[in-house]
Amino acid sequence: MSTENMSMPTKYEPQSIEAGRYEWWLKGKYFEAQPESGKEPYTIVIPPPNVTGKLHLGHAWDTTLQDILIRMKRMQGYDALWLPGMDHAGIATQAKVEEKLRADGKTRYDLGREKFLEETWKWKGEYAGHIRAQWAKLGLALDYSRERFTLDEGLSKAVREVFVKLYEKGFIYRGEYIINWDPATKTALSDIEVIHKDVQGAFYHMRYPLADGTGSIEIATTRPETMLGDTAVAVHPEDDRYKHLIGKMVKLPIVGREIPIVADDYVDMEFGSGAVKITPAHDPNDFEIGNRHDLPRVLVMNEDGSMNKLAGKYEGMDRFECRKAIVKDLQDMDVLFKIEDHLHSVGHSERSGAVVEPYLSTQWFVKMAPLAQEAIKLQQREGKVNFVPERFEKTYLNWMENIHDWCISRQLWWGHRIPAWYHKETGEIYVGHEAPENIDNWKQEEDVLDTWFSSALWPFSTMGWPDLDNEEFKRYYPTDALVTGYDIIFFWVSRMIFQGIEFTDQRPFKDVLIHGLVRAEDGRKMSKSLGNGIDPMEVIDKYGADALRYFLATGSSPGQDLRYSTEKVEAIWNFANKIWNASRFALMNMDGMTIDEIDLSGEKSVADAWILTRLNETIEQVTKLSDKYEFGEVGRALYNFIWDDFCDWYIEMAKLPLYGEDEAAKKTTRSVLAYVLDNTMRLLHPLMPFITEEIWQNLPHEGESITVAAWPVADASLTDSAKASDMKLLVDLIHAVRNIRAEVNTPMSKKVPLYIAAKDEATVSVLEANRNYIERFCNPETLEIGVGISAPGKSMSAVITGAELFLPLEGLLNLDEEIERLKKELAKWEGEVKRVQGKLSNERFVSKAPEAVVEEERAKEKDYLEKKAAVERRIEELKEI
Repeated sequence: MSTENMSMPTKYEPQSIEAGRYEWWLKGKYFEAQPESGKEPYTIVIPPPNVTGKLHLGHAWDTTLQDILIRMKRMQGYDALWLPGMDHAGIATQAKVEEKLRADGKTRYDLGREKFLEETWKWKGEYAGHIRAQWAKLGLALDYSRERFTLDEGLSKAVREVFVKLYEKGFIYRGEYIINWDPATKTALSDIEVIHKDVQGAFYHMRYPLADGTGSIEIATTRPETMLGDTAVAVHPEDDRYKHLIGKMVKLPIVGREIPIVADDYVDMEFGSGAVKITPAHDPNDFEIGNRHDLPRVLVMNEDGSMNKLAGKYEGMDRFECRKAIVKDLQDMDVLFKIEDHLHSVGHSERSGAVVEPYLSTQWFVKMAPLAQEAIKLQQREGKVNFVPERFEKTYLNWMENIHDWCISRQLWWGHRIPAWYHKETGEIYVGHEAPENIDNWKQEEDVLDTWFSSALWPFSTMGWPDLDNEEFKRYYPTDALVTGYDIIFFWVSRMIFQGIEFTDQRPFKDVLIHGLVRAEDGRKMSKSLGNGIDPMEVIDKYGADALRYFLATGSSPGQDLRYSTEKVEAIWNFANKIWNASRFALMNMDGMTIDEIDLSGEKSVADAWILTRLNETIEQVTKLSDKYEFGEVGRALYNFIWDDFCDWYIEMAKLPLYGEDEAAKKTTRSVLAYVLDNTMRLLHPLMPFITEEIWQNLPHEGESITVAAWPVADASLTDSAKASDMKLLVDLIHAVRNIRAEVNTPMSKKVPLYIAAKDEATVSVLEANRNYIERFCNPETLEIGVGISAPGKSMSAVITGAELFLPLEGLLNLDEEIERLKKELAKWEGEVKRVQGKLSNERFVSKAPEAVVEEERAKEKDYLEKKAAVERRIEELKEI
């Protein structure tokens, strides 16, 4: 391609360069996997967002990290598949649709199940469209030809297969248990759908009278409304205070029912009075005690949290209204004798916010112990799931080792209906893929499965499982990486792992990259109530997708939370603008160069050789860091190379040959510009896809799109360590001169004499060979370079590796101030000497560190000692003036 018709606008405007580019990528099918290519596959399945609304910053962060991985792997020659999809999100989506119906004065029962599901599918269609539009705006390289939804037919088949198999193995059972109940949505919740919050409540102390009239026993509760369902009082069998009461009866106040005093090891003798009321239908621990002592289960509440007929005169009251009424009645009866404030943890529904009620209910459960055991064993052998950072493996294992059975039934209409039928006459249960014969005699289970049941199968159900001969499944499963937040390790990651092992005998993914939460700038969690949420789409409208993506990718290290900062996003926009301007300069000076004209074989200046060496170092650094998921460090390496090395130094130095008369030097410089800029855009592409594609399209290149261009590989033949070292000398020298000028407010435009005392003839030779750079960037009135040059009178000085610099600034120099400045510099070198000598005197470091590292520290010691001596010498010289 020629750059004669370079089409880059003078101003960087992300909105205009991003417009239409995504559609162009999709049209070119650059994101589609190529199973027939013979390339090694690399697979990521997207954590499917819920079809409940807009994507937030957390989604943008999560998907940006995945996009970086998939774009890089595609460029590295893999057959990269990033499979998109969405989750039906049972309870969350149903709640949204019901809310919409309520606004029209209707309920789901007015519509009936079938019509309600039609409305929910309409909702799904609308919001799936919004999500795809947001994915496009972020520039996500998704293969839409393989998009899935957790309720589509293929996934429904997988869900039925898993349910039936687990049921046949005895791992799924139906039983009456205390579950977490959400009275607002009238459905069961799993343990991890319950958020515990500290709430200011009370301890209510009561005396239950003994049935024989000989006294009473003291108990305390935080939920007095449940006492109506008490079926025993329990004490510890070794508690001497109560041994004589075990087996006796107490009379339950208000209700009048006689209940026994039982002995159970669960009771804590040290807590409270050492006696506890037992309500098996309303407390999970009481349920277990009730089972051990064969106690009846008395359920005194309805599904909506109101009191039922077994609550007697409180029937119909809301549970919290009942609490107030029952407390008053118990006080009037002199049963309740003390109320004390008590801050305690109360479960709330993650979805509705309602206080969760421990509730006796018949539900479907998964027996977790055998499944968890296999998942734990996996982590003890080769081929385990690698957690990044590693510390999250402990979090995962700790939960797995203490897991409870999983309540999987939900009292909803939107979701996978449980494939179980009850015989209308015999009550027999039939579980199968299809409905039983003589369907008129059977009634299907009304409940649906927990959303996480289907999303636990996501890595393999999306690949065509249970068809094991499916080519997609065989090629792309198991997947390579999962990117997700630490907040759903229990919800989702753990479930995918145990289901993956159970049904495919393999880990579902090789690596799990864990990130934290996006927080507001002050560190607080983003929330609607605080009004501190940030819409990623609004950020993109203002600063462009590239700036937001780069910020999200590089703003924290793996596993850590990320604080959103508008100032930092704006700074990245400035970085993109710098890239744009540098690229335009380079392109304007390439003079219509084609890919065939790039020639790096000519004689290279010190700047040419240095930037090519630095490019090689950056390629190796970025590749290595990306493979370790250290994207913050990747960002720093790219930023330093692009802003400092390429823009601030190389482009400025390139102007000398570009504006000079030496045609050979001009050609080499243009070639270096083209080569470095091409490779830099490829390195940057996964983080900033839009701007890099735009610039790359204007560069001399082969191929249609940067998305399928080859990932850069360091070319050893272009590394020139000697010239890179010479360049470092020049950069240090120019920096030192500029700093001295700044100290005494002498602008670069004003010529001043410059004397350079080199430590040896080799250094003199390097400096003389690059005299043109020193003259151009230091603007000396006179320039003297040599060994043994002494300071000319009152002059300011600087020490760099290999030389001392002197700038006679008569009239501008205050001797006392200069001596003080040099004393500060001396303290700096003394500190460096102390640090490096401390390292070298450490026997463990010297014996265990690689030899090259130790040698590097010894070289630093020599350099720092020379600089320290030079500064000491100069201070003494100035004192004598």
